[in-house]
Amino acid sequence: MPKVAVGGTFQYLHDGHARLIEKAFEIAGNGKVYIGLTSDEMLQKDHSIENYENRRVRLLEYIDEMGVPKEKYEITRLNDPCGPTIEEDFDYIIVSPETYPVALKINRIRAEKEKKPLEIVYVEYVMAEDGTPISSTRISKGEIDRHGRLKKESHA
Repeated sequence: MPKVAVGGTFQYLHDGHARLIEKAFEIAGNGKVYIGLTSDEMLQKDHSIENYENRRVRLLEYIDEMGVPKEKYEITRLNDPCGPTIEEDFDYIIVSPETYPVALKINRIRAEKEKKPLEIVYVEYVMAEDGTPISSTRISKGEIDRHGRLKKESHA
């Protein structure tokens, strides 16, 4: 049974995050998905990001809405970009263009430790209405909503 890893901050839980999570469950099939959620400590530099517990609750609600049984996934706290993927045996890692370099680093370290590489599943960005990627940064700037719809500019 496949063991699948996916990780991130999951701020705003936008459509790009949804695609990553959905792909992880699709690849896992009858296996299990391990979701690494970035810790508050790892994000000390950015005060605009919601705390770990709020992001975790929203992630749990989203997965529950997907109808995924609790035994099919586990959410773990990520205190570093690689999390448990260096030491533990995973089969797949689901990545976006942003996290792809981390997956390459993980496989380099695993090779040094004579562990089998993770199969990297690359998920393209989800585009907003304007053809540029949906991102938490764009959402926090008020450019788009979490579904990539452009927000109307306000004229004061």
